[in-house]
Parts: sequence; C-alpha cells; structure tokens
Amino acid sequence: MENVYKHTRTTVSLINYHFVFCPRYRRKIFNIPGVEQRFKELTMAECEKAGIEILALECHVDHVHMFVSALPEMSIPMIMKQVKGATSVRLRKEFKQLSAMPSLWTRSYFVSTAGNVSSETIKWYVDTQKSRP
Repeated sequence: MENVYKHTRTTVSLINYHFVFCPRYRRKIFNIPGVEQRFKELTMAECEKAGIEILALECHVDHVHMFVSALPEMSIPMIMKQVKGATSVRLRKEFKQLSAMPSLWTRSYFVSTAGNVSSETIKWYVDTQKSRP
C-alpha cells in the first residue's frame, strides 16, 4: 500500500487511523443477510462525503475494523460520529431486526494511529538533529 500525502493550502499530512468498534451488547448484526454489505456502502458514501479515505474496511460478526486516512482538521471523535451516526439511523430503518434497538453502536471504540514512519525513526531524527551535517 502506497502512502499518499494529503495537501491543503497550508498543510501536508499523512494521518492514518485504525478503528475497531462494536454493535451495542456485541450483537452479531453482521450475521443478518445484507447488513454487512449495506453497512459498507453507507460507510463508503459517508466517508467520501466527509473527505475521509477508506484504506481498508472489514466486518466480523460482532465488530468492525476500519483503516482510514484523514486530514488533520478531522478529529477522531468526529470521524466516529460521522460513521456511527449515519450508519445507525439508516441500518435501523432498513432492517427490521435492527429497528427495535434504541442505538446500534456502543459509544466506545478503539483507535490507533499508523503512518509511514515508525516511532523509533522519528525519535532518531529528533535526537540527531544537531549532530547531523
């Protein structure tokens, strides 16, 4: 996978996030026929609208892994709100089994940053700033 730097008028960035999130009570919603495909369609559309690039998106029976690239002005909670908010309302309207749920997703999630350069490389670069020619 090639890392592509994002450019705005005043920034150049490469910010990748790995998210993992679950349906409320770890319900196995992706066992319901059509839910996984529709979730992916809605997520891709919402991310495209918000300027979030999906690098990878996979669903297991009771959780989602999402690897995205975003601009620095997009906060982590903002990304989760976009995805969870848009998909929760639509999926509960479209699938009868989900309509009884007051909310589809838990409020919690896991997030980790990932980039082109390791932490060790950055530390070395900072530590050797004055000693390099």
